[in-house]
Formats: sequence, C-alpha cells, structure tokens
Amino acid sequence: MELTDEILKLKAERNAVILAHNYQRPEVIDIADYVGDSLGLSRQASASKAKVIVFCGVDFMAETASIINPEKTVLLPAEWALCPMAMMLSLPELLNVQKEYPDAETVLYINTHADVKAHADCICTSANADKIVNSMKADTIIFGPDRNLAYYVRKRTKKKIVVVPERGLCPTHHMIQPDDVEKARRAHPQAELVVHPEVIPELQDIADHIASTEGMIMYCKSSPKNEFILGTESGIIHRMKKEMPEKKFYPASDMAVCNTMKMITLHHVRDSLRDMKHKVAVPKETADKARKTIERMLSVK
Repeated sequence: MELTDEILKLKAERNAVILAHNYQRPEVIDIADYVGDSLGLSRQASASKAKVIVFCGVDFMAETASIINPEKTVLLPAEWALCPMAMMLSLPELLNVQKEYPDAETVLYINTHADVKAHADCICTSANADKIVNSMKADTIIFGPDRNLAYYVRKRTKKKIVVVPERGLCPTHHMIQPDDVEKARRAHPQAELVVHPEVIPELQDIADHIASTEGMIMYCKSSPKNEFILGTESGIIHRMKKEMPEKKFYPASDMAVCNTMKMITLHHVRDSLRDMKHKVAVPKETADKARKTIERMLSVK
C-alpha cells in the first residue's frame, strides 16, 4: 500500500481531519483536508465533525487548535516542531513588563504559547493586529512577541506600543533583506512585491502590499497583475501555483525557508494517525483562560 493510501485509510478509521499550514511541505499540503493559516485552520477544526485533528504545523498552532476544540484529540505529527518566535516570549518576561505598565492592556500575537496567551487581554493575528489594538480601551498596549508586526501596527494606531520582548522576531522572515528584494525586482521588473508583516520595516516600507498568508493569497487572486514577488516563507508558493496556475510567483529570498515547518513528513503524518501521537494537551485552567483571549479577538468586528 502506498503511503498516501495508508494515510487516507487511517484517517477514515480514526474519523480524523488533516490540517496543514501554508508553509508545510508540498506533499503534506496536497494530502491535507484544509490548508491555511493557524487561526483559520483551528476554525476549520471546530467546524469539522472529525474527532481527531492532525495539525501539520508548529507547536503553538496545535495548542491553539486544542484550546478552541477541547472535546477533540489534537495530534502534532512532529512534537519537536517548535516555533522559534513563540519561544522568544516567556511568561516571567511578560509578567515583568505588565508590572511596569499596570494601566496597559496586553495584545499578543497568536504565535505564542498557551501559558503566555492565558495572561493576555486579547490575541491577534497578522491579519487583524491593527484592528485588535485599536479596539482596546487602554492608551498603552503591551504587544509581542514580533517587533516587526509591532512596527506594522504602530503605523496604523495612535496608541503607545510597548514591545515584549524587544528582540522578538521570526528568524525566517528576518532572512529576507533589501538586497534580496532588489535582486528579485531586477529579475522580475513587472512583478508586485507582496510581503508579510513579519518582514523587517525596510521591506514593509517599499512593498506594494502587506498581508497575512491568507491575505496574500486573496490579494494575488484579485490583483490584475500576473507576477508577484512574495516576501514570506517560500512554502506558500506551492499553494499559490495550485490555485492560480495562470500567474507567476517568485520568492523574495531563496533563504526564506522555515526548517521547523518542514519537519513534518508524510511518514510522520502516517505514524501520528497509526499510533495516535503526539497528543497535544493544554492544562484546563490555562486553556480556559487562553480561550477567553481568543474569543475576545473573534468578537471584534
């Protein structure tokens, strides 16, 4: 039996759904039931009648799926797939900053771990970060862990933004530098530059459009342009080409590859379904608190 057939058989036996982030390996994306960003996939998991969620992404994403879907079993095929950005913000560091700014409210990027989410006032994604910050009552907002997303938000709000930690960033997006973009633009002069808000400020300032991964896909679909330079993890290009075969897509940098996202293979997916591993379990008290911060985000219109 071929590996893909084995996975599909196990999926049916387990009453499972396979979710894959946009940055996953092409073969994992191709076998998934749903492909998208972390929050969108968690919502898909909630809508699904499946009892088991196989989340092909990184640790905080599987945690989020578990928080939103406490009655379901969430599996992370590679338990060692740890998001570098999420690890940059520890709970003690957040609590110390909150003590410094007692009148501030805390908005955290969804790219954080459950214990940290539980101490936020609200969660945000790259798609709604500015909207969430502007919806808060406080004039000062503690925001983290991505300093580049904080830059994006600062340009779209009058509120004071306190970044925690100041060093926080996505190493993969940080690899994309102005020289890379200049080279790509010389090679593809007709292409639009579309970037993720996790890229450095210098690239945000020269981009034709800034958006989350799902926002980038929607923009490219609606744009009259036929060529795009993408300032994000290069894995998204596989989905772009599948959904828009008539258009051309180029990575802003060949170095923008998240090795953590690429850790999950089809063998890991098969083993996860066969052995029901690795189960993601968030302590109930933590999950209940974190769920409130996510629900608050979802309530913002």
